Amino acid sequence: MPSYCSTPRITDVSDDIDEQYEGCLSFFDVRGMVPRPLRITVETTTLDGATVITVYERGLARLIAHEVDHLEGRLYVSRMRPGVEPIPVQEYRQTGRSWAYER
Repeated sequence: MPSYCSTPRITDVSDDIDEQYEGCLSFFDVRGMVPRPLRITVETTTLDGATVITVYERGLARLIAHEVDHLEGRLYVSRMRPGVEPIPVQEYRQTGRSWAYER
């Protein structure tokens, strides 16, 4: 087995952006509107050292990008637009908004 560790990295993003509420265990009681690309390409390395390229779309792209941010030491609040603040979970629940993507 190789003696290196490779972190997944986003190598390409779509120009099409989507802004949805995100939550995180780092900020359990709030949700924030976070713009993210609708499609990302991620490069990973298998245990035997092979490179794997995967394209993720919509909700899965958001989820993977959120987790890659954590691996890079970022939290979603740093991705929010200037002037936009997280809202309490109770207020978020009253928005009635779920992630929604057209097919």
